[in-house]
Amino acid sequence: MAATLCVKLLQKQGWLPLAQSVRHGSKAVTRHRKPMHILKQKIMAVTKYIPPPRAAPPGAYPSPTRRVQEDNGLVKLMKRDLKNLFQDCKMLAVVQDNASNAEEMVILKHRLYKHGITVRVYPNRVMHSFLSDTVYRNMAPLFIGPTVMFVSKEPKVTPMLTTLRSSPHVTLLGACIDNTLLSAEGVLNYSKLPSVTVVQGELVSGLTMLTSSTAATLQRHPAHLSALLQQYITQQTAGPDSSAEEAT
Repeated sequence: MAATLCVKLLQKQGWLPLAQSVRHGSKAVTRHRKPMHILKQKIMAVTKYIPPPRAAPPGAYPSPTRRVQEDNGLVKLMKRDLKNLFQDCKMLAVVQDNASNAEEMVILKHRLYKHGITVRVYPNRVMHSFLSDTVYRNMAPLFIGPTVMFVSKEPKVTPMLTTLRSSPHVTLLGACIDNTLLSAEGVLNYSKLPSVTVVQGELVSGLTMLTSSTAATLQRHPAHLSALLQQYITQQTAGPDSSAEEAT
């Protein structure tokens, strides 16, 4: 009621009506975003906080504990055979088999058997398990892929290398000779060494030469010493003047 009265009074006095259409235009932008320097952008990018990745919930992955599997009877038998081989044989060579067929392997075994060298094949898993508890653990990296072993009770390196030259599908990786681990190049150098008989002959001849030279020295020493003493006595009896003249 009061609003209608006010409207009537305002209309009579010539005032503008209360309800007017007002046009709402776009607001003037008075503040622009300042451009950031390139160095500051780089620093901000480098120092940006990177939250750490979320940890996996417990039970999402299996426990890190390893299950120890006991060896069966066959593995124990192989390990016992390997122990006897390393104790009785002085040469154990590791050779890689590069896809040689059965016929080539039979021929190779026959050629090696003539020189008293036998061929043994063991799984790599058994070899790694056996070598890990022995002093020959450094041989474990040689047993990778298809490998075989050439074993003999005596170090017969030259016949083995001669036989390997005629077998292109077999490559020597290394060997353990006289409890010494050798590479393929070391085995080749070992084959160039003289035999034990030659070394023994050289040793005997050297000892004989030393004995003869020692005897000659012992026989020469008294005569040489007596000559020096005789010269000394002669110099003392002749006087200092004669010794000075002889020295001049």
